[in-house]
Amino acid sequence: MRIDIITAVPDLLDSLLGHSIVKRAVEKKLFELQIHSLRDEGLGKYRQIDDYPYGGAAGMVLMAEPLDRMLTKLSERRTYDAIVYLTPDGELWTQNAANQFSLKGNIIMICGHYKGIDQRIRDLWVTHEISIGDFVLSGGEIAAAVLTDSIVRLLPGVLGDMESALSDSFQDSLLAPPVYTRPSEFKGLRVPEVLMSGNFKAIETWNEEEAIKRTKERRPDLLK
Repeated sequence: MRIDIITAVPDLLDSLLGHSIVKRAVEKKLFELQIHSLRDEGLGKYRQIDDYPYGGAAGMVLMAEPLDRMLTKLSERRTYDAIVYLTPDGELWTQNAANQFSLKGNIIMICGHYKGIDQRIRDLWVTHEISIGDFVLSGGEIAAAVLTDSIVRLLPGVLGDMESALSDSFQDSLLAPPVYTRPSEFKGLRVPEVLMSGNFKAIETWNEEEAIKRTKERRPDLLK
């Protein structure tokens, strides 16, 4: 899999994605990540990438031409299965979406900035518009990092134990059950005896019951 991220602030993504699981996946050649500075396709002497919006609204908008030039160059080199624009008015990102995207080959993510991007880029290029929640960020870089991390951890070989990803919250429309590690007693609180019993059938049943209980308490909407 390859993900190309187009951003006005590439240094921010270097920090967010240059560590942990994503970094190890790149080093093991299980995944390819390329971060592109939109200013490389900026206009004129000062590499302009933004301008005032028509209609007199406040704020700045990423211009169509630099984005179009970069998307054209990338698309000439390979075929992309999805061109994603990270935007608060997009479809909400879910674990199911991460599962589906983990099966794709090549993905472009466009990070909005300021007041967003020229609508014509959305009309001409974008195949998926995605939001990570009902709130506004200064740019799409954090959202792009969220999507990338949630996708990459599902790729074969990235996690040491694939069962870890398959047992995460939301994989089966349930929240994950409580987890414990050593010591078996901490400040008067003990690990449930069943988890130390070695009876894997009983442990599986306990995990399922606790997952359902936690989901009913915290996210009953998921059970619908």
